[in-house]
Amino acid sequence: MTYINQSRSVSTGMLVGSGAVIASLISQNVGAAFAKQLFPIVGAYGVTALRTALAALLLLMLFRPWRRLPRRKLLPALIGYGAMLGLMNLLIYQAFARLPIGVAVGIEVLGPLAVVLLGARSRRDLIWLAAAVAGLVLLLPVRSETALDSLGLAFAFGAAACWALYILYGKRVSTILGNDAVAWGMVTAALINLPMGIITAGPVLLSPWVLGVGLIVAILSSALPYTLEMEAMRRVPAHVLGILFSTAPAVAATAGLFVLGEILTPLQWGAIVLIMIASGGSTASAATSIDERQS
Repeated sequence: MTYINQSRSVSTGMLVGSGAVIASLISQNVGAAFAKQLFPIVGAYGVTALRTALAALLLLMLFRPWRRLPRRKLLPALIGYGAMLGLMNLLIYQAFARLPIGVAVGIEVLGPLAVVLLGARSRRDLIWLAAAVAGLVLLLPVRSETALDSLGLAFAFGAAACWALYILYGKRVSTILGNDAVAWGMVTAALINLPMGIITAGPVLLSPWVLGVGLIVAILSSALPYTLEMEAMRRVPAHVLGILFSTAPAVAATAGLFVLGEILTPLQWGAIVLIMIASGGSTASAATSIDERQS
């Protein structure tokens, strides 16, 4: 009876955690779609500054990390984590300004995929690498009918690199600082993004309407999803999380369609699906390899 109750508890935790991840992805990408509506008013730099600054304030009030100051030897990793968080936001919003959201996130998710594939030891991982390469080939602007903005693609690839480094730095600080790492990281990100936002957008950043929408974006794209993800990490195994996060491009493309009316071509949808398969498959493969080594 005890075993049955424990099994039900684990199943419930998995269900709640998986739901938290899906809710996080929806929240984050709907927030990004709303953020894109602010681009004509304050620009991508201004929106990034608003999002990170307001999210930092919200997370500081929520977690109060100053009560548990990080140790000095952890500061380099914490600063690296925050810097990658800030640059990732900065670059992906520049990509959003030039590309459909689904395409930009499809490229950005290559960052976590690269982290998994670099540690790959199995030949089957070549399948996921091939799927990722095929998806990239379909997205790259080599055909006039499906050509995408080259600078936007460069920004998206930059965001992917930052996401990979964000994961590597985050692994160290999250185990020691927990939610405090998110708060301090967002403060560092805000310090990086605020100067550029102030320079490019100026006083319009402080207008009530812009601040109101910026607050909605900060909640939807940062404060709420990061909190949900922390809850999911407590309940869901890492490989399941990776598979769930691999759906991010599809969620982003759907948010772009319904909020912004961004319609992707069948070829672009095919590319996104291939990248999602590569991301989810490589994560599942890595988990299987770990289980095989442990057995």
